[in-house]
Amino acid sequence: MPDIDLATPDLATPELEPTGARPVPASRPGTSHTPTIDQDDPGTAGTGRTDATGSPSSVPLLRIEGLGVSFLERGGIGRTRVLDCIELTVRPGEIVGIVGETGSGKTTLARAVAGLTPADRGQVRLDGQDILGLRTRARRRFRRGGAIQFVFQYPLRSLDPELTIGASIAEGMAIAGVGSRSERAERVAGALTLVGLDPAVAQRRPAQISGGQRQRASIARAVVADPRLLLCDEPVSALDASNRNHILILLDELRRRLSVGIVVISHDLSSLAGIADRVVVLYRGRVVEDGPIADVFAAPRHPYTALLIASAPDIHGRNRQAAAALRPAPAPGIPDPTTTTAATATTASTAAAGPAPGPRPDARDVGGCVFAHRCPFATVDCDTAPPRVEAPGRPAGSWISACHHDRTWRARLPTAAAGTAAATAAAGTAAADTSAVRKETSL
Repeated sequence: MPDIDLATPDLATPELEPTGARPVPASRPGTSHTPTIDQDDPGTAGTGRTDATGSPSSVPLLRIEGLGVSFLERGGIGRTRVLDCIELTVRPGEIVGIVGETGSGKTTLARAVAGLTPADRGQVRLDGQDILGLRTRARRRFRRGGAIQFVFQYPLRSLDPELTIGASIAEGMAIAGVGSRSERAERVAGALTLVGLDPAVAQRRPAQISGGQRQRASIARAVVADPRLLLCDEPVSALDASNRNHILILLDELRRRLSVGIVVISHDLSSLAGIADRVVVLYRGRVVEDGPIADVFAAPRHPYTALLIASAPDIHGRNRQAAAALRPAPAPGIPDPTTTTAATATTASTAAAGPAPGPRPDARDVGGCVFAHRCPFATVDCDTAPPRVEAPGRPAGSWISACHHDRTWRARLPTAAAGTAAATAAAGTAAADTSAVRKETSL
């Protein structure tokens, strides 16, 4: 995982048009949703928020229940499960980050929501409408309405090299028969201005602008349709640090101005710490933790989430010992290169006190915990599917983890590693708090 550090990036405000002077894309035909900007308070107008604190609306925009996706295996015999029993909600004006190692199903989840990958079961509801149940004409009409828009990882690949930026942005409207040529050109100019680009960029081709401008153009192509939900697949992974910060600021500003829900898929935890409200952790196609990003990063409740955070590259080596304690012990006779002398001594003293349960064979195929085969805290209980455990003292559904040992695994950490993990959690809390301050002062 590249460049994962809990230190929050310096989110400098990009050079954009003055607040309140930006044109906004017109509403979708056939809908009543029209984004508005209050000239006196553009940061909170039309966001669907319930109070003046900047909190997203409590009414879900997107609700996913029991979503399952499988792919046909090579040779046509059997199917491989990629997503299993996914539960997820996104509210208007909320940014939800999805993290997990490569192959965990993050992109497949986004593609299933957008209708690009067929689902086997479950429901995906947008504004209460089950979009998986739409068929033929209804599905075509929904897609052309532009309520869900996808921002792809590589804009140089997703933008047609033969078309100008303006033609690429207007293409969807032209196919759907929205407006006249002049009206579409006006909306393209408005969308470019909204994302901080000069409308003159519409006359250029993708190869004639920078990577950061191409990513802004990709976002303009998405917001020109006045979407309710943006799905962003690694939107900053192909950018340098400066452009990455500007795109993150742009996404944060769009959700505030347009009341659009945003799902951001990312390997970069520090990027998400700067803008996301909640984080969903996927492992092998299942949600293992879902909660407020500051809380999850400060005190992860699932061992895999803790391992993911502790495995973040750190030039000071602060997380190395904590990560080693969260991995299963190496096979007999094979030394563990990540284990320090202190950790080895601590592990030896722990082993002398009694045999550890140790990792169990992969229980996925029998309905057990998907992380059990890698978890040093796994027991026979993990042969069954873990429950969705609510965080004590929190509103229902606000912070869940899928672990049988949600409240006990930390007590079994070696002492030295537990101290390192506590220090890391404190650093994560400070980073998240600093991020919130930077967001408020920069916007």
